[in-house]
Amino acid sequence: MKLVINLGLSLAMLALCAYLMWPDAETRQHLSDVMASLELATFAPYLAVYVGLLIILQLCRSLRWNNLLAPLGVRVPTGPLLAISAVGFMAILALPARLGELVRPGLLRQRGEVSAAAALGTIAIERIVDGLLISLFVFGALFSLRGADEPAWMMPTAYAALGVFVAALAFVTFAMWRPQQTIAFCVRLTLLPRFAPRIAAVIEAKLLDMVRGFVVLRDSRNMAIFVLWSVVYWGANGLGLLVLARAFGLPLSGIGAFATMGVVGVGIMLPNSPGLVGQFQWFTLLGLSLYLGPGAADKTDHVLYPVAFAFANLHYILQVSWYVLCGAIGLASPWVSFHDLRLSRKVARDGIAE
Repeated sequence: MKLVINLGLSLAMLALCAYLMWPDAETRQHLSDVMASLELATFAPYLAVYVGLLIILQLCRSLRWNNLLAPLGVRVPTGPLLAISAVGFMAILALPARLGELVRPGLLRQRGEVSAAAALGTIAIERIVDGLLISLFVFGALFSLRGADEPAWMMPTAYAALGVFVAALAFVTFAMWRPQQTIAFCVRLTLLPRFAPRIAAVIEAKLLDMVRGFVVLRDSRNMAIFVLWSVVYWGANGLGLLVLARAFGLPLSGIGAFATMGVVGVGIMLPNSPGLVGQFQWFTLLGLSLYLGPGAADKTDHVLYPVAFAFANLHYILQVSWYVLCGAIGLASPWVSFHDLRLSRKVARDGIAE
């Protein structure tokens, strides 16, 4: 039933975003003109810089995990770490409803170095820190844009994104300070102890195990290094979007590039469509519309929308191609196999349920 719900949400997101962004016949003709106007000699230098930034963000996103694992007494060698991370990132992209988040903990548990629940705790910290950084990007950028002409959804979205991740950070903080009391309180809020006490007890025990992954918060050195890796990672991400916008001649400012990146980051944290198809592009267009005008997300605008649409789709294709390529290299390495990948989610689920 859980899988059916996840797939249903995923497909609903795909249908909604495809409907919102799919161009009409006239826009498709203009889109062909936009793509034909791109000259390889002019575009190639921008593309080379963009790929260089992809390499930086891949390394930062992968290597920073060791700083979350170190307080658990785990240190994964660079080769296996890069391979496991690459395959895990590809799985997050490929599987709906973020089911791929279980792959990295599962692959790590298969190595016998840490429990799946504790590894999942480090992933939770990773997501919370990323969410906070993205929320700060979005909140700061949107707050600077506030005014009489702002879209009605803009500031409520900024406050909601920030509120969700501040609440998550508060949970982590209290869980580190008073783990049993905090988790018991949260489980009681679900009313499970009243209606399903055995299930509530199991969930409470697993959450307590997962809190082991939060131990990095007490390790100021590793946490500071992790945050530094994360800032560089998101910085490379935002700069990549800016460079690609320049290749298309879009007058997107640096703040606009980081704000668009933040809007996309928040958008893809929702139940994701398979491969983020449609979802990634639509939230890119939505971010662009704040800085380039509403025509960037308006299918009836046959001047700006075709360029913005081409930009959003090429940005998506390059990102997907990169993660698939890195994942394939990870699977071809001696540290991860297709057999490992097939078992990883089951190992993670079983390890969490043990």
